[in-house]
Amino acid sequence: MSKRDNKRYNDKDRKTTPKRGGKNRRDYGAVYEPPRKKARGRTDKAGTGRSASGSDYYEDAAALGMDGLEVVAGRNPVTEALNGSREVERVFIADGAEGSVSKIVAIAREQGVIVDFVPKERIDAMAPHTKHQGVAAKVSEYKYADMDEVFAKAEASGEDPFIIILDEIEDPHNLGAIIRTAECAGAHGVVIPKRRSASLTQTVALSAAGAIEKTPVVQVTNLARTIEELQSRGVWVGAADMDGDTYYDANLAGPIALVIGNEGRGVGRLIKEKCDFVLSIPMYGEINSLNASNAAAVLMYGIRRAREGK
Repeated sequence: MSKRDNKRYNDKDRKTTPKRGGKNRRDYGAVYEPPRKKARGRTDKAGTGRSASGSDYYEDAAALGMDGLEVVAGRNPVTEALNGSREVERVFIADGAEGSVSKIVAIAREQGVIVDFVPKERIDAMAPHTKHQGVAAKVSEYKYADMDEVFAKAEASGEDPFIIILDEIEDPHNLGAIIRTAECAGAHGVVIPKRRSASLTQTVALSAAGAIEKTPVVQVTNLARTIEELQSRGVWVGAADMDGDTYYDANLAGPIALVIGNEGRGVGRLIKEKCDFVLSIPMYGEINSLNASNAAAVLMYGIRRAREGK
């Protein structure tokens, strides 16, 4: 065997070529294998699903949400999507799913949305690593509101504006939890920055448990300028920080915006300087801080209590 042939079979000199078609990461953090293109109506390893409208499956790429639409998973998120403002293209129900799925099917059919009954593996592929409860839907992307919509919602409720501003909240679970609490506490909108912040994704939607469809979320380029805009419209802006006055000694009635800071760094210096006042939550144990979503919940209900004159 020649030297060239010997080198060819020497393992340490052998070069490997990366395989194509590796895993793709969705914007909500889930990882899945890219689907192979398949002709309409053909079966695959998971079996063929039959549509309630009588149509066969379309290509795997579309079924897995790779056609520019968002995948929403879980019974409550799908129900809220159907009842919300976003356009729902298709609903997927796992074969054998029972209980509240009948309500989802009824709502979808009433709105003229196609319902596909599919093997559970199909939904597993659409929403990997998600507790989808046998239900998923393909919907238009989450749309951000503008500040006028927040003020319009406050006016329609007959209340002074109540707004939550999030300064670089990075954990999507925290963002979802805060949006959920904001909706429950009667806040009229949530403001997030475009950079260095979690955005509206499937993970956020699951954590918000449907509140993302009911609470306007405004995405802004500059939080400092947004605070100035709110102040010019008569809103008092308070930051949550350990160095502030105890929140239950503060006047929290009237038009108000509450700033919640980053999980690790808190509210940024520039943002804090823009605020009208600073609030703190007293700590009586050995741990001196709360999780961002927990602190937001405490302060939001402090504001709600003040609004009710208690």
